[in-house]
Amino acid sequence: MKSGRLHPTLTLAAAFLVVLLSTCALHAQPLNQPPEGFKALFNGKDLAGWKGLLKGPYDNPDKRAALPSDQLTELQKEADDNMRAHWKVEDGILVFDGKGRSLCTAKDYGDFEMLVDWKIEKDGDSGIYLRGAPQVQIWDTARTTVGAQVGSGGLYNNKKNPSKPSKVADKPVGEWNTFRIIMIGDKVTVYLNGELVVDNVTMENYWDYSKPIYPTGQIELQNHGNFLYFRNIYIREIVPAEEKLAGFVPLFNGRDMTGWVGNTVGYYAQDGKMICDPKKAGGNVYTADEYGDFSFRFEFKLTPGANNGLGIRAPLEGDAAYAGMEIQILDDTAPQYATLQPYQYHGSIYGTVPAKRGHLKPVGEWNYEEVIAKGRQITVKLNGETIVDADIDRASTPETMDHRDHPGLKRTRGHIGFCGHGDYLEFRNIRIKSLD
Repeated sequence: MKSGRLHPTLTLAAAFLVVLLSTCALHAQPLNQPPEGFKALFNGKDLAGWKGLLKGPYDNPDKRAALPSDQLTELQKEADDNMRAHWKVEDGILVFDGKGRSLCTAKDYGDFEMLVDWKIEKDGDSGIYLRGAPQVQIWDTARTTVGAQVGSGGLYNNKKNPSKPSKVADKPVGEWNTFRIIMIGDKVTVYLNGELVVDNVTMENYWDYSKPIYPTGQIELQNHGNFLYFRNIYIREIVPAEEKLAGFVPLFNGRDMTGWVGNTVGYYAQDGKMICDPKKAGGNVYTADEYGDFSFRFEFKLTPGANNGLGIRAPLEGDAAYAGMEIQILDDTAPQYATLQPYQYHGSIYGTVPAKRGHLKPVGEWNYEEVIAKGRQITVKLNGETIVDADIDRASTPETMDHRDHPGLKRTRGHIGFCGHGDYLEFRNIRIKSLD
């Protein structure tokens, strides 16, 4: 083949083709493929993971919970038959024919972040029930006689707290819209098509306004007798329902650094994650509150050679490894750590108790860790494996492994924090249960 310049027309055509293909790639969104950290609630193929809504009055969560098991089973069978008659999957899209009842998740949820695409037709009216309670509103903004001109996304049934969205962010009827809904405790935040329309507003209990919203419950796709379309329904559990009922609460809302003090510049919120970025600022970040005995659960993702730590029962000043206790967070597979002391590997109580090795996931994957502090006993579980279970008094008697003074071992209460050591890494799904 001879070498030579391309004809100018061909060069322009080739460039245009590259741009066109790149643009198509950017806009091509595979259906029902959850982003990192999320799980699909809808598989794009069938109604697995969903159930029908019980007919009234048992659409009320309180009345539903009071049903004897045999009656509940019978009513649920009728509801599932109703669901299958009116909810279908067509080309990876959930389609409702406007004649049946709402669609419900088979599982209950506590604190979560949800993504969902929705589309309505003219005069459409729908909503998303959170923990079995109405609702994040969806409607045709042309229906001015019922007040729909305010836009979708509002907490429609609120009486005391704001019920309307802060702006209209709806796309024209017949086009796809996207909700991002964050629910932590009784607070709800809603983004519609990337626009913040509900900002950390208390959601009231429609079924009994004298009581707070339920701590857990099903998510429902509500209908008002219109054709409806849903796709790309994803969820990220911040505090799963079973943990919430057991007493766990979130320490990080995924939106900002509320509840944290110290280095809230180098540690910041992004896409539901807490980012440790030493290029922005160095130092440690701590919970604003203090804790004594607790179970602390979190996920972390390491970068090559990353070094961090989890300070517990620590003061806000001083080195957490000595003034409190520091649980190592470390890519101890990196070459530069080939000669570490046993008490320096990941999960170790720094200077005091060595951790069992070999349970970190490869760099770039998410790890799940739980640290339990109960009196003098400290337990660390990594990806389901107990790697530390030690009495810190015994472990430091007659002296610590590093032969240094660790006055923080005697502390019974303090802050919990992430201790930066100059490396980038990420955290998410941070929650705690007090054992005091």
